[in-house]
Amino acid sequence: MRRPVGGGNCGRARMIRTPMPQNTVQASSSQHGLRALWRQRGAGAWLLWPLSLVYGVLQAWNARRMRSRQQSTGVPVIVVGNVIAGGAGKTPVTQAVVAHLKARGWQPAIISRGYGRRIESGQDCREALPDSPASEVGDEPALLARSTGVPVFVASRRLQAAQALRQRYPQVDVIVSDDGLQHLALARDVELCVFNDEGVGNGFLLPAGPLREPWPRPVTATLHAGQPPRPLGTSPAFALQRNLAETAYNGHGQSIPLRSLAAQSPEAVAAVARPESFFAMLAAQGITAAATQALPDHYDFESFSRKLENDKPLICTEKDAVKLWRSHPEAWAVPLELQLPQAFWELLDAQLAKANANIRRGGKPG
Repeated sequence: MRRPVGGGNCGRARMIRTPMPQNTVQASSSQHGLRALWRQRGAGAWLLWPLSLVYGVLQAWNARRMRSRQQSTGVPVIVVGNVIAGGAGKTPVTQAVVAHLKARGWQPAIISRGYGRRIESGQDCREALPDSPASEVGDEPALLARSTGVPVFVASRRLQAAQALRQRYPQVDVIVSDDGLQHLALARDVELCVFNDEGVGNGFLLPAGPLREPWPRPVTATLHAGQPPRPLGTSPAFALQRNLAETAYNGHGQSIPLRSLAAQSPEAVAAVARPESFFAMLAAQGITAAATQALPDHYDFESFSRKLENDKPLICTEKDAVKLWRSHPEAWAVPLELQLPQAFWELLDAQLAKANANIRRGGKPG
C-alpha cells in the first residue's frame, strides 16, 4: 500500500466536518432548475446575462494571469476537463485513459483538486490511497485510487499535487489531471474536453449559462455523449458511449450479475450531477427501481436513510459507493463502462509521443 506523503507542503490534513442539508431532495431539485434555466435563452437567462459579461472579463483576466505563470511538471500532462459547470462525465474518461496508458506501457498517475473534501491549516496537498475516506480526499479521487491502481494526489493547486507526486513516485512518466481545463498554471500537452448530451446549453457564460469559459476554444479533442456540441469548433471530435457494467459489487467484496436485481424490487440512489441518467441506464438494463433517491452531487451520505426496507437491494453508482459503504456496505455499486473509437486512441498516442520527444530534447510541454 502506498504511504501518505509526509512533511513539506503535501502531507496529511486534519478534517473539519460540516453537516449536509437535511432536505436533500429539495437541493437536487434546485440543481435541476438551474440546469433547466441554462438550456435556453429565456427571460431568466437574459436577466442574468449582464453578470455573465462581468464573469467573462474576470475569467479572461485570470486566464492570462495563469498562463503567464505556467509551469511544467517535466513529464507529459493530459488534462481531462470540461467547459460547462456540473458533471460532464470526466472521471470515467480519466479511468479509460489511465487504463489505455497502462496497456501501452506508460506509468501514469493522477492529480485532482479533490472537490468536496474538508481541510484546515492550509495543508491540502496529500495522496489519495485506496482506503482513503472520501471526506479527506474527495469522492472522485477516492474512486480513482481504488479503481485504477495508480498513484493519485490531490491539491487545490494542481501543480503542487504534480510536484509532490513526482517526488514520491519518480518512475511516473505521464500525469493525467482529472478536471483542470481552466487551471492554466499547469502546463499541458493534451487537453480533452468532455461534454454530456446537453452540449453547451444556451451558450452563455456563468451565471446566465453553463459555460465556465467561452466556447469553442482549441483543444486536442472533444469527447461528446449524444450529439456534438454546437458550435463544435475546429478540434477533432469523438463520440463516446457509456454503459453500465454487467456486474455489480458491494462493500463486502461480493459480486452479482446486474440483471439479477431486476426481479427484486430494488431501491436506487444517485448523488451525481445527473442522477436521472443513472436511473435511465438501469431501466435500459431492465431494472425498474421500486424507489429512487436523487441526491445532490458529492452528497456525503451522513444523513442518508433508505425509503425501502433493508431486505430490498440498494443500488448506487460506483462514485457514491466510496461514501455509502461506510453505513451500507451491502449496497450494490455499478461501474460505468466507456467506449471510444480507435481513432481517438491513435490521436492520443501520437500526441503523447510528440510531447515525450519534445521533453527529451529539452523543450517545454504544451
